[in-house]
Amino acid sequence: MIPFTDEELLAPVSDVIDKLRPSLALDGGDIDFLSVKNGVVYVQLKGACIGCASSGTTLKYGVERQLRMDIHPELTVVNVPQGMEQQLDNL
Repeated sequence: MIPFTDEELLAPVSDVIDKLRPSLALDGGDIDFLSVKNGVVYVQLKGACIGCASSGTTLKYGVERQLRMDIHPELTVVNVPQGMEQQLDNL
């Protein structure tokens, strides 16, 4: 169980995402941090990351790994496809 509220996670998660953004930009991609709900970090890959065969690896071994190292080992990351952002309100 993650010992932080979703609100407490917002700033640290945003900082980690901002730290990773330049790495994605090197390959023409980008990432937006959308929200945190129940310890799940919702992001949206953009640019060249959309449809890239390596995007799953980027999320798991790039974004999620860094969040787990910097914040808490139980955090998980989910990519929200473009146009599906409204679905977060139903979670």
